[in-house]
Amino acid sequence: MSAPSLAQEIRAVELYSQEALLQMLRSNQHLARVREDDCQLVQDIEARASVLKVPAYQMLWADMLLYGVCTDKQVELGFEYLRIAAEQGLPDALEQLGRYYIQGRFVVVDEPYGLHLLHLAASMGHQRALLALAGHYVAGKGSPRDYPQVYQWLHEAEFQQDSDRQQAQQFKQQLAMHLPPSVREQTRRSVLGR
Repeated sequence: MSAPSLAQEIRAVELYSQEALLQMLRSNQHLARVREDDCQLVQDIEARASVLKVPAYQMLWADMLLYGVCTDKQVELGFEYLRIAAEQGLPDALEQLGRYYIQGRFVVVDEPYGLHLLHLAASMGHQRALLALAGHYVAGKGSPRDYPQVYQWLHEAEFQQDSDRQQAQQFKQQLAMHLPPSVREQTRRSVLGR
């Protein structure tokens, strides 16, 4: 095999930028991307998670460990990295951890704690957490004292996807039925700046 054809077969994979990694995490493409890159970045990902303590890489490493992608499956260690990323304030990790506690995935179901984590992520502007939290509140879960805040966040949120915007509108209307008219009016005025 000649040198040029050998060079064409070897493909260097660059490490993901923070923004690119967050996009992959949010679209749930991160594990597929690691596989697609032939697991070449495992050591770099682990180093950024464990040594540099970059929250997005901690979350990526957590998922790799939780699901055994390009490494041995280690649920306890993976869950610990997910917790660390959440403790550092990564909204995506808070949302995922909240979802896992609500679903009972890898842990015993703890719905109040899961809703608390979703609330934290939603308070940081995480839209998937906001929609999930609103859905739970519309179903009568959580504390009614938190409903006005989520109602306001739904008013203020801006969604790129029509489907998310429609779902937010539906949740906002349903949540409004759980609120006194004075709270709905106060929220509307607050959002409009009047």
